[in-house]
Amino acid sequence: MYRAFAVVSTLALTLCSALAHTTALDDEAASLAQEFVGRLQPQLKQAMEEGGPGMAIEVCSHQAPLIADTLSAESGWIIKRVSLKSRNASRAVPDQWERAVLEDFDRRAAAGESPVTIHYSETTPSHYRHLQAQGAEGLCLMCHGKDLAPTVNEALELYYPDDMATGYTAGQVRGAISLTKSISR
Repeated sequence: MYRAFAVVSTLALTLCSALAHTTALDDEAASLAQEFVGRLQPQLKQAMEEGGPGMAIEVCSHQAPLIADTLSAESGWIIKRVSLKSRNASRAVPDQWERAVLEDFDRRAAAGESPVTIHYSETTPSHYRHLQAQGAEGLCLMCHGKDLAPTVNEALELYYPDDMATGYTAGQVRGAISLTKSISR
């Protein structure tokens, strides 16, 4: 009887430890996603105020990859943006797992869930992965929406010649921040 209790207790403690570890990773991933947005968004708003959407596209083309790389180096995570309709074909194309999760995000948003609350995490034997949806909001639609201004199309052609990230409407998921961390169990 004691042996069975010891085994069950050990399993319960292991499960609790794993859940606490996953919760800590969830919190860290969410914080890093928020940090990414918090660093990029003010720069985009400033560029929009100073030079309009064309300048914001230029700033985004340089700053978004730099912020992702800097946060990755600072945190030990791999951080990037991905989308089913990528803007930057060299950096934003989702892998198979990200694609499946993004497709689920689209279904969830179409069913009425707010992109702000949409995220998904998964732990494998070697990695923890987290995707945080990025919704199409008012400011985003100036460069990601429908019926774009000619200056926006010109800037997209210049900075993102392979762009597919247009045609969105408010409330859609336009992509996600993808975070991956190597783990050992």
